[in-house]
Amino acid sequence: MAAVRGGMFTRADARACGYPDPEIDSLLETGAWRRIRPGTYAAHRALTLVTDEVLHLRKVYRVLRTGGSAVFASHQSAAALHALPLWGLDLSRVHVTSPHGRGGCVGGVHRHIRDPVGPGIQIWNKLRMASPARAVVEVAATSPAAPAGVLTDAALYAGVVTNRSLKRAVSDHGNERAVATISRACAESASVAESRLRHLLAAAGLPAPSAVPPPDVDPSEPVRPDVASLWFPDERTVVEFEPRFPFWCEESVPDEEESGAADPPLQDPTAPDPLEHCWISWPDLDEPALVVDRIRASFARASRRTGIRHFDLARARP
Repeated sequence: MAAVRGGMFTRADARACGYPDPEIDSLLETGAWRRIRPGTYAAHRALTLVTDEVLHLRKVYRVLRTGGSAVFASHQSAAALHALPLWGLDLSRVHVTSPHGRGGCVGGVHRHIRDPVGPGIQIWNKLRMASPARAVVEVAATSPAAPAGVLTDAALYAGVVTNRSLKRAVSDHGNERAVATISRACAESASVAESRLRHLLAAAGLPAPSAVPPPDVDPSEPVRPDVASLWFPDERTVVEFEPRFPFWCEESVPDEEESGAADPPLQDPTAPDPLEHCWISWPDLDEPALVVDRIRASFARASRRTGIRHFDLARARP
């Protein structure tokens, strides 16, 4: 609750989360919680690190509280309320939608006028906002492709949207740019870095990675949190990268019927051993041409080592 309010919360919020008044007073006396203004508090750790996302959420909450019942958060402001990653998005303005009033940006608030406001509106804890699917589509329709693609992948990975809900939202609130972004969405991406890398590969026409890890990965070894990989079995190449900014996903507990089902294999026993490893760092992703050339070179080295030549069928004949 504090996260969607920019780190701040009221005494009523704390009570709703199970904190009795004596415990609230104790947390205030010990300094674990700080009083921002009468009846409004924040955890001490939330005050020591204030990011652009936190400042944006505080502005959104203030605008919704004073904007009236016909104003609701939309675009990246609604995505922030749904705790979706805001990497690369413009947070200098709060985005709201209303059926009346004057459109445009005034005082750091961008008011979108739409009468009727259309489907995809919900209220959570008295906060009026666009649904996750509508927020994702609105961002995809108005923002650059890279951050819009990351947001779409994160929403799919978290399970707050589905391909069906996105297609429905596109038909109601999207445009050609949003259709293109949704069509390139990848639910397998688990971090901002992986989403960016997968989109770079797709844009360059490179093959899609396998859904299973490479065969040289030992399941008994602990997973390194600073390294992730994509496996290309036909090219016998492993692309390793820094999994910066992992996506959130709520872990689901399987029911009794699902618990008896066999788990899918973690590795393909018939897959060949990898011959090449390619490392992509987080700063490298800012240079798409460099990343593509490095991966192509790794594919070419692996092909020379196997003696098998892959012909590009899309390449024009001389």
